[in-house]
Amino acid sequence: MSGRHVVKRAADADFAPGAGVGFTRWAMLDENTPAVHTGFGVCALEPGGAVPAHVHSYEESFFVLDGPVVLRTADGPHLLRAGDYGVLPVGVVHAWAAAGDGTARWADLLAPQPRARFAMDTYAVPLPPDDRPPVPVDVRDPRNRRFGHVEPSNMDVDKQTQDMLAVSASMRTALLVYSGITVKMMVDSDLGATLATMFMVSYDLGGVAGPHDHPFEETYLFLDGECEGTFDGERYRLRPGDVAFAGVGCVHAFRNTGTGPLRWLETQAPQPPGRHSYRFVRDWQYLGEQSHG
Repeated sequence: MSGRHVVKRAADADFAPGAGVGFTRWAMLDENTPAVHTGFGVCALEPGGAVPAHVHSYEESFFVLDGPVVLRTADGPHLLRAGDYGVLPVGVVHAWAAAGDGTARWADLLAPQPRARFAMDTYAVPLPPDDRPPVPVDVRDPRNRRFGHVEPSNMDVDKQTQDMLAVSASMRTALLVYSGITVKMMVDSDLGATLATMFMVSYDLGGVAGPHDHPFEETYLFLDGECEGTFDGERYRLRPGDVAFAGVGCVHAFRNTGTGPLRWLETQAPQPPGRHSYRFVRDWQYLGEQSHG
């Protein structure tokens, strides 16, 4: 860890008890790290566990790593499985409950960063009883304004036909593809987020992103494959379960060094500006070469 980046290893995961029964969380980014805008961690809920109803003064986005798990909101109970994601806007009451025989796990992005030193960001509030059975996420239902689902196969550019996606044709299913890199937006302003974004990234064999930086913070949770990540000149070998963070101004780059596809979950906080989100070193080097040519 340096002044502008953080790398944490899956082998060093430290899950601490949280509010509720059977709930723990590995806080990877908080006030004790160089992050300023970002709170990020992995939550775990044991069978029979529950987190009581509450609200936050920050926006919470999540991606389910292992399910099922029930998320209760004022709209009703939702049955979430691995690959589901969503956003809980500021002040939205919600509660979590175990739903299966195994431990449920999900990654959460909290923006702006919670202020643990003041202990005034989370409040217990009542949630009216609801006896309806939990409803799975239906990405085709136009009433669904807060949740989505992504599979590794959704990152395959050759499987984007209507019959393979089985969802309505919209930008919610679109991919951004460039130089061996594929990006699928998940949580953004279209889903109701205003303070942060969350998306999936996949690199083909040989995929490379050259050195660049941003005017916002980024976090990467590695899911598949092997990556060489460089942060302000320091190189790291990154594998599934590892987490990396690049703060504002941290020059970083990535290269797929595995034998297959590389995939990670990425977040940004605050949301990127409309222009100049990326500052690639090579573009400004090119200008310098032209100026001295």
